[in-house]
Amino acid sequence: MPFMDDLTLEQQQALRLAANALHREFDGIFGTETIEQFLVTSCDQFASGARIVPFLPLMAEKFARQRLRALAKVEGKSGDGRPVVLFLCVHNAGRSQMALGWFNHLADDRAVAWSGGSEPGKEINPSAVLAMAEVGIDIAQEFPKPWTDEIVQAADVVVTMGCGDSCPLFPGKRYEDWELPDPAGQDVDAVRPIRDEIGRRVRGLLTSLGAEPA
Repeated sequence: MPFMDDLTLEQQQALRLAANALHREFDGIFGTETIEQFLVTSCDQFASGARIVPFLPLMAEKFARQRLRALAKVEGKSGDGRPVVLFLCVHNAGRSQMALGWFNHLADDRAVAWSGGSEPGKEINPSAVLAMAEVGIDIAQEFPKPWTDEIVQAADVVVTMGCGDSCPLFPGKRYEDWELPDPAGQDVDAVRPIRDEIGRRVRGLLTSLGAEPA
């Protein structure tokens, strides 16, 4: 991985461990070149965010794993039959992260969800984190990230929330557009009704997918 010299020794070691973990998981599905390319490009995606540099290896590994799983599904190399939903908004810091939190909480592994943004922010909206914690859902460990072609193509349903013309469009894919207020800059009191409406819509989406909410 040629960019390693620009990282601290601790980060270099963490990325080597991440690469080893991805090699073990995707052994027989993808070769070394593909796995390391995805890890490198995922690392590059987050390297400029000063607030998240300490967590760079962990974030790069998590995003690379998601992308590789998506690519494996697109190429028919793996898949367990569970429906995949992609939640998209602008900064991937509020609405789409709350939707992801609700989905993972309610789906109970009967379906898979990812999220992304057209212009990913630096961190999750703290009011969204607090609002979700009030209903027993922890999204504090999530982080804003972009979408990639393989992630969109692997999704069975793409739910957009305010990203407009910047949202990716692929013919034949199921799209839903959820018109919801943007929680950016809002306090917890303002975010609660947005949270509750997202929860209601996620329940309906799960029901439509045959994955009745828990």
